[in-house]
Amino acid sequence: MERLHVHSIRDIIYRLQQGQSERQIARDTHVSRLTVSKYRLLAQEEGYLKPDQPLLDNKDLRAKLGPGKPPPRMESTVAPYRQIVEQLLAEDVEMTAILARLRQDHGYSGSYSSLVRFVHHLRPPKVEPHLRVHTAPGEEAQVDFSPVGRFVDVRSGALRPAYAFVMTLSFSRHQYAELIFDQKIATWIACHRHAFQSFGGVPKRIVLDNLKAAVLTASLHDPVLGEAYRRLAQHYGCLVSPTRPRTPEHKGKVESGEHYLKRNFLAGQQFADITVANRRLQEWVREVAGTRRHGTTGQAPLALFQERERAALLPLPEHSFTLCEVRLVKVHADCHVMIDGSFYSVPWQHIGHTLEAHVGERVVEIYDGVDLVTTHLRAKGKGEWHTRTEHYPPEKAAYLERTPERCRQLAAGIGPATSLVVESLLAERPLDRLRSVQAILRLAESVGQKRLEAACARAYCFGDARYRRIKDILNAALDKEPLPEGVLPFARKEAERPPRRFAFAREAREFLGVEVQG
Repeated sequence: MERLHVHSIRDIIYRLQQGQSERQIARDTHVSRLTVSKYRLLAQEEGYLKPDQPLLDNKDLRAKLGPGKPPPRMESTVAPYRQIVEQLLAEDVEMTAILARLRQDHGYSGSYSSLVRFVHHLRPPKVEPHLRVHTAPGEEAQVDFSPVGRFVDVRSGALRPAYAFVMTLSFSRHQYAELIFDQKIATWIACHRHAFQSFGGVPKRIVLDNLKAAVLTASLHDPVLGEAYRRLAQHYGCLVSPTRPRTPEHKGKVESGEHYLKRNFLAGQQFADITVANRRLQEWVREVAGTRRHGTTGQAPLALFQERERAALLPLPEHSFTLCEVRLVKVHADCHVMIDGSFYSVPWQHIGHTLEAHVGERVVEIYDGVDLVTTHLRAKGKGEWHTRTEHYPPEKAAYLERTPERCRQLAAGIGPATSLVVESLLAERPLDRLRSVQAILRLAESVGQKRLEAACARAYCFGDARYRRIKDILNAALDKEPLPEGVLPFARKEAERPPRRFAFAREAREFLGVEVQG
């Protein structure tokens, strides 16, 4: 059996600490009760379930569990006949008849149970409805999320598909609603924060009642991408049941907030843009949805919330939750990962690896499993580069550290000829020539400063101070040959050079109008 992701195991231990039953944990996390029991025994043996014991961090938990065994993978015996089975199902042929035809016409020798499992995988069976379960004040909130048409985006002025986020408190039926433009985890988390702030507290349990957005559904069920949502629940002290739409244990508690919003608020209405629509929506929640007589409770949701449910909610923490999402990122050959169109450096040892990026509102943290690799301030827009020199190999980092000004200083320390060569290269297109200058200066590491100075003098005298020409001079040992006659050696010290004499075309008295004594 495949072992759960470390995030999921930590979530199970957290739920056990909160007093949730094994049966409910199994339902909420989609794992077997035996698996939950196994991790309960582990947590009890290590003392993780004590009331005063803090939640175990992922690194210690991974060390305790050790490496997991990959599960065996077996293909269904019906898989080779998939096209035939799908055709018979489309013709409403019963499974017993399908089994008979597969055996008679195609030589299938598998069992009926294998066929049933395969068909249920192709067509999940419909779930029968359950009775409504009533909840106590502050105990539960349900979340609806689905498309609601197109709205004008204020920033671009374009019509964009929009979605409605609705959180309904199961006891009072009081709601929070917001219209948004995307299905990102960051937006989903922001909507939860806004809802908690609107209620002035946090319900003990969040149920995803009618989650229709396919992208968001896939993200919430992923053990890595859904980690930000699990951490949000742990930050606010509530439990989350990320279940599939229309599951019987979660369906039927309240009237669908999303359907009510569509029929009562959006039907027949037109808004200038989504900002105006959201402002009107908040008024509608308080003045219409909050004051109506609810069909189940027989009371106004807003009044029932203020009288009995507000005080039962968990208090808001001192600081708001800031983690937006957790995503997988690949480290490219340039030692950077890309997040939302911006680039963040990572130590070069991780090139080619896939890491976890914890994207916050202000900070981006990059992890290798449970080990923190690096931290960057979050970019304010696309195309930004956040680079640390120490993340490159030493030989590559040296290029970044040698700026034009630093190269001039190094050249001056080698000699006047090297300074002339460097200055001539940097005088024209310094950014394009910088790498050539850096390569020339690095030659001193292999041949020494004296030979490099002589090679630069010869190259400069002959008017070809390129890196390739200087290297050819060194390879041919021409730097040891004397320069042609009449060429001033560059190695002459400044003190040995004759004093400069300046000549003027006109006499000084012509400017001053006086005789100048010689």
